[in-house]
Amino acid sequence: MLVAVVTLGGLTFLIATALVVAQSRLRVEEDPRIEPVYDLLPHTDCGACGYPGCRAFAEALASAEAIPGKCTVGTDEEKLAIADILSVAVGNVEKVVARLACAGGANVARMHAYYEGLGSCRAAALVAGGGKGCFWGCLGHGDCDDVCDFDAITMSGEKLPVVDEDLCTACGDCVDACPKDLFSLHPVSDRLWVACKNLEFGDAVLDDCEVACTACGKCAKDATGGLISMQDNLAVIDYSRQHDQRHAIDRCPTGAIVWFDADKGPKKGPVAHKIIRTGARPVAPT
Repeated sequence: MLVAVVTLGGLTFLIATALVVAQSRLRVEEDPRIEPVYDLLPHTDCGACGYPGCRAFAEALASAEAIPGKCTVGTDEEKLAIADILSVAVGNVEKVVARLACAGGANVARMHAYYEGLGSCRAAALVAGGGKGCFWGCLGHGDCDDVCDFDAITMSGEKLPVVDEDLCTACGDCVDACPKDLFSLHPVSDRLWVACKNLEFGDAVLDDCEVACTACGKCAKDATGGLISMQDNLAVIDYSRQHDQRHAIDRCPTGAIVWFDADKGPKKGPVAHKIIRTGARPVAPT
């Protein structure tokens, strides 16, 4: 018994000694600039910079793998202070915001059934798709609003999310929260936008949503350089091409394709059907 105890104790001592020696010889000194840079970051860990958290972003900044301008939450003063610590330029990064591919609020889109249950889009979507006439449309329960930590999303009176571009940090939480995959992140320069994901063809879709894309193809014909194509009965914009073509919305009969004005928000073309209803459309007869 004594031999076993001595042997085990000796092995433990040798292993501990080896670990201490290895730690002292293999230890990597941390860049002393990481801590002050991390202190200047917002500590929201939103991931909008492309890194899993502010600590990882601070390490990337210190190793010159990223630029201070990649942080979409911090103030200009904080970014300048970080740039001063690292002796680098802040860097110009175009602002990215969340965009919603649906304009079918309660005043223009029909429900085919009442939903009673947990007030969540994800929960409602599990019950026959949520009861909305347009299978692809926003369900309006505000999951995106609930997960937004920056108060950039509010629910309109028509139960449709509205994104405040000034407050949006492009963290992507709304993208993950939406069960209909209606949100995506885009540079603010992507002003031409299809506010619909309906894949059905023809005017019959207007019975369920008055602002749906009917796949008429007029926007694709009016846009130049192959900017817009019709895919699965829906207009799709190729943002790798010149897309500052506001005229592409002019002949859209429903206003499904819009132009995001920097100050006034989404604007429809001149021939788009005018919506004057403020109350909810009645549930469609079954």
